[in-house]
Amino acid sequence: MAENRASVYGEGVPCWVDAQLPDVAAGERFYGELFGWAFEEAYGTSVWARLEGEPVAALAPKTDGRMPTVWTVYFATPDAEALCRRIAVAGGQVIMAPLRLGDLGTAALAADPGGAVFGLWQPGRHPGFVRRHAPGTFIWAELYTRDTERANDFYGGLFHDALFGTDAEPDFGRAPVSDVFPAEMPPHFLVHFRVDDLQDALGAVQRLGGRVQAGPFAASYGTVAVVTDNQGASFALLHRR
Repeated sequence: MAENRASVYGEGVPCWVDAQLPDVAAGERFYGELFGWAFEEAYGTSVWARLEGEPVAALAPKTDGRMPTVWTVYFATPDAEALCRRIAVAGGQVIMAPLRLGDLGTAALAADPGGAVFGLWQPGRHPGFVRRHAPGTFIWAELYTRDTERANDFYGGLFHDALFGTDAEPDFGRAPVSDVFPAEMPPHFLVHFRVDDLQDALGAVQRLGGRVQAGPFAASYGTVAVVTDNQGASFALLHRR
């Protein structure tokens, strides 16, 4: 298992997650009780979630009611503009061009050839996760797609070292949509948070107004349950021995 604390991420390593929510205050109550997160104002109207004082995620208000209520995973890059150009050449789409967020860093949004949306993060003062892989923090992102071979080619071409290198444990994988979701479900990334006791966490999700979508089920990387929060954002809970 990689260490819990990290400050530098190579290109293609998941380095941050955020949730776009209709009601950030309601999100604070839900995730604060579920994971023990505390919150503070970050950039603009978003808030950072902290666990034992260390940044682990962000919550942001939806600026357009037509936008989905989702968790988004961000991949590290030293040059967001250059990576956006490579994404377009590889058959992906740039949804939001690189946007500088003060001295924190630069963010962008893109979609792969199957339509799954993901973020890019070029760090400035904010490197991304300061704590990960520990209970109550990000541990995995699974891409559910209709064409795993095409996804392997796309992400392998962009992030070869992160996916196939030997220096660190990988933080994301790929699976057919139909493994867990109905075949008509659009391709998407599913953010996973680690928990010590999966049944207790599922009980807390339901008590707080969320619901269980799928599982628990065994995956190659642990035991997983897919849930939604009290505003409809899907994420997964992962128990790993």
